[in-house]
Amino acid sequence: MSPMRRQTVTIKHVAAEAGVSLQTVSRVINKEPHVRPAVLERVEAAVAKLGYVPSLAARRMGGSRSYLILALNDRDRTIEGWQSDGGTDWVDQMLLGGMLKCAEHGYRMIFELVDTHAAHVEREISAAISSLHPDGIILTPPHGDNPVITDLLTRLRVPFARIGSAGEGAGFSIAMDEAAAAAAATDHLVQLGHSRIGFVTGSDEYALSVTRLEGWRRAMAAAGLAAGDDLVRHGDFTFRSGAAAAETLVSGPQPVTAIVASNDQMALAALHVAQDRGLAVPGDLSIISFDDTPITRFSVPPLTAIAQPIAAMASRAAELLIEARGQPAETAEASVLPFRLVARASTGPVRADG
Repeated sequence: MSPMRRQTVTIKHVAAEAGVSLQTVSRVINKEPHVRPAVLERVEAAVAKLGYVPSLAARRMGGSRSYLILALNDRDRTIEGWQSDGGTDWVDQMLLGGMLKCAEHGYRMIFELVDTHAAHVEREISAAISSLHPDGIILTPPHGDNPVITDLLTRLRVPFARIGSAGEGAGFSIAMDEAAAAAAATDHLVQLGHSRIGFVTGSDEYALSVTRLEGWRRAMAAAGLAAGDDLVRHGDFTFRSGAAAAETLVSGPQPVTAIVASNDQMALAALHVAQDRGLAVPGDLSIISFDDTPITRFSVPPLTAIAQPIAAMASRAAELLIEARGQPAETAEASVLPFRLVARASTGPVRADG
């Protein structure tokens, strides 16, 4: 084995072998334009001969790009999920989709937790941008609906993508049709004969919470069913709030026979409430969830759920930011990805006397 093979091959070795500058090697590695064919051939031959594998630092030498995508997730909810052992599959799926897409293009994705409520949120994000110089930022809910954050990124001219945020505004928007998904969940129950269908919303900080409620109301109206406030309970995506909501919906003189919950944790809470009260699921109470994380399949009975394309949304967000090459889009159409309703054993026909 030659001495060169025993040590780490760097961009300096390639430049010396090809007789060109470090910047020229970096431009070839990054497939930048305006490299003469003869120079391109020499550099590629040197790379092949030396077995050089480009480092992130070497790639960044050729221009203004950092080859980093920064993903921001809500600090409080993420930490609460980890500490409670309640599962963080939403985060896992987001990381899976984003990281795999970044890897396809020689990028890296870095994950940071930010408190959207903090008075110093601008300073926190500005510090991360100054340290990392990302080519783009992925905002997960509720960051994508926070004007303090989106206005800051717009002023700094940092490209960003908003996952799960279909509202108008700057940046790339990637979401599923939340209203249509809630309507599909509700219609599934209507087709099973249910008329008293309760709905548990998510946190008001999330624009999608309002949109899902609108979808439920739309489906109820289309079926000619009452959709009064007595059928709606406000949750905040936690198990605790889902349990409190379910308790009131299944109590009283006119209990619901079905519940649509705005995430898996709250749907699981509704399932526990039913079991504690001796209600059969789905015999006495049908339950539908959103997200379709693993707990929906491992619960007893398994939960019917709207499968949200979390990994696909993160992948599309990363792809759009990479294609933007560090330049904010002046106008960008929203990317609406398809959802699926996965029917499982937690939903069934309403009882004859239901």
